[in-house]
Amino acid sequence: MPSASSSTFSYDIKTKNAQPMFEFGSAYCPRVSYHFNPKVSNYHYGVKHPMKPFRLMLTDHLVSSYGLHKIMDLYETRSATKDELLDFHSDDYVSFLQKVTPENLSKMPRGTLEKYNIGDDCPIFQNLYDYSALYAGASLDASRKLINNQSDIAINWSGGLHHAKKTNPSGFCYVNDIVLAILNLLRYHPRVLYIDIDLHHGDGVQEAFYTTDRVFTISFHKYNGEFFPGTGNYDEIGCAQGKHFAMNVPLEDGIDDDSYINLFKSIIDPLITSYKPTVIIQQCGADSLGHDRLGCFNLNIKAHGECVKFIRSFGIPMLVVGGGGYTPRNVSRLWTYETGVLNNVLLPAELPEDIPFRDSFGPDHSLYPVLDDLYENKNSKRYLEDLRIRCLEHIRYLQGAPSVRMDAEVIPVNDISGLTEEEEDIIQELNQEDENWRLEQIEKENSKLSELM
Repeated sequence: MPSASSSTFSYDIKTKNAQPMFEFGSAYCPRVSYHFNPKVSNYHYGVKHPMKPFRLMLTDHLVSSYGLHKIMDLYETRSATKDELLDFHSDDYVSFLQKVTPENLSKMPRGTLEKYNIGDDCPIFQNLYDYSALYAGASLDASRKLINNQSDIAINWSGGLHHAKKTNPSGFCYVNDIVLAILNLLRYHPRVLYIDIDLHHGDGVQEAFYTTDRVFTISFHKYNGEFFPGTGNYDEIGCAQGKHFAMNVPLEDGIDDDSYINLFKSIIDPLITSYKPTVIIQQCGADSLGHDRLGCFNLNIKAHGECVKFIRSFGIPMLVVGGGGYTPRNVSRLWTYETGVLNNVLLPAELPEDIPFRDSFGPDHSLYPVLDDLYENKNSKRYLEDLRIRCLEHIRYLQGAPSVRMDAEVIPVNDISGLTEEEEDIIQELNQEDENWRLEQIEKENSKLSELM
């Protein structure tokens, strides 16, 4: 589908069409791509589990009902291959995901469940591997569109599963699609900035890049030492070459719109100026909204979206992914609104009449419900100011952007992970022929040496 993102748009509720506008006060008109495979909505963690993949179906329906699909490039994504997953995850862990099922789980060797952190948070459900490969494949596809300059902003709401580790799942996350996408982007980009506004600390991404200065990770999250995952205090700053290239912004319960936005902008602005990222990944976990099933913040949808709009305003290529969010109707509202923000479209509050499952959005049937009335704000002005100053001092240690060699000897010039399966098979056959020829030459040389001796 050809891109329509060459202008700025508003929404006409009668025709469900985008109309030219500059509602957000920006003349920046990026090419936006939307990456989604509807199959990813069909998986089920379990009846009582808070993670509900059908929230992705709700989001897609709402995006389409508002007509946003008409102004983006749409891509139905393929699953990630095992080799692509192995770019980060260990072979034994990926093999475990491939073979484990609810039926054979009890037959696994003793200690397997403990080794792979299987339990209430990370259960084994039907076709778990297929689910993980689908959402990871979408993030990889989005990263390729950025690399190939086919998109300026690429969206994958099914991604953002930031807790998964190299050798095990964590926090409802089995494959870390963010790490895989960053590894792909690092083939072409000298510096990647990862911004996480999920309620929970982005520990899996931070851990993966804790020793490098080519990825700067920053996470705004709830922290008290006990709240999952128990990491993310301000003293976690990276180590070795990555020292000072990880930043954490630990927050208390009940932070409100103004406090969050002001803190976010006051830190992110100097950070981008100093680090000079060439691409940004923003994880937009919806559990930082008020009234989330597992949440404890007081953010409204427009406040969360203001953080996305602010990053967009820098005009740097962006990969935008989902993450947490356990009240599905609010998750879909948020990600639809932010899809509009990324396209420079301000959506009306009234939900389209013909959206499927419209009753799920009652009783107000609004895109912008009131979500800031549940928790006391325990973040004092003094605490937030101290936190801001601490972060700015952290940024001073960067002393500008680190330099990186990006010549052809160090970085490949084409996307070797963007091949079709047919192309990969052809390359494997050619590689095998080359290997056979090499072995034949070695054998001939050995024969000659034997004759000489």
